[in-house]
Amino acid sequence: MTIGSLHSWDVSTGVDGPGTRFVAFLAGCPLRCLYCHSPDTWYRRSGHPVTAGDLVHEVRRYERFVKVAGGGFTISGGEPLQQPAFTGEVLRRCHDMGLHTALDTSGFLGDRAGDDLLSAVDLVLLDIKSGDPATYRKVTRTGRLTPTIRFAHRLAQRGVPIWVRFVLVPGLTDDRANVDAVAAIAAGVPTVERVEVLPFHRLGAHKYEALGLPFPLPGTPPPGDATVDRVRTQFREHGLTVF
Repeated sequence: MTIGSLHSWDVSTGVDGPGTRFVAFLAGCPLRCLYCHSPDTWYRRSGHPVTAGDLVHEVRRYERFVKVAGGGFTISGGEPLQQPAFTGEVLRRCHDMGLHTALDTSGFLGDRAGDDLLSAVDLVLLDIKSGDPATYRKVTRTGRLTPTIRFAHRLAQRGVPIWVRFVLVPGLTDDRANVDAVAAIAAGVPTVERVEVLPFHRLGAHKYEALGLPFPLPGTPPPGDATVDRVRTQFREHGLTVF
């Protein structure tokens, strides 16, 4: 019996992979990104214990609905690869159910993903925080860029499709050289199908307040349209499909 720490789950459309999806959010993450909008998922103790079988049973209740809607199952977090045994079993059982499966990860713990886990993944939503190593460390406060790059190339070797996600934060990740570095990484991975540029927002600020934590970027505004367009153009100049 494989037990994991589940923070919550939701059924959503258009933000966690193709179609309408059952999205499971696991508790626990090794990174502390300055723009994180879910500090309530940082620690495994923030979730509740659940068996893989119980979570899959919940997914089955929505199986027909998500299949008809052209969707599937996404496992997210937190960081799902902090619980690789649980994540792997749930993905395999959903994959065996005939659901399209997606793994939402920073790739920082990509070495923990065994071949059995990856064989049950139809799509990886890969968060590339920054392309400059120093900026990556500043953004994540704890992490290194190289594990994510290594994981991306391992996925490509296995033929796993990747959707890259990049959070655009004024004064933090929007530097032209940093954006070009992310674009170069993505363009060098042949199974990257698209890049999603996600403008920074402060919608999670209330969660920090509820937890008694200071919001890390209180004076940072969302990026303007001109900045978003410029960054998307930079990615397209590397031959990438951008959203």
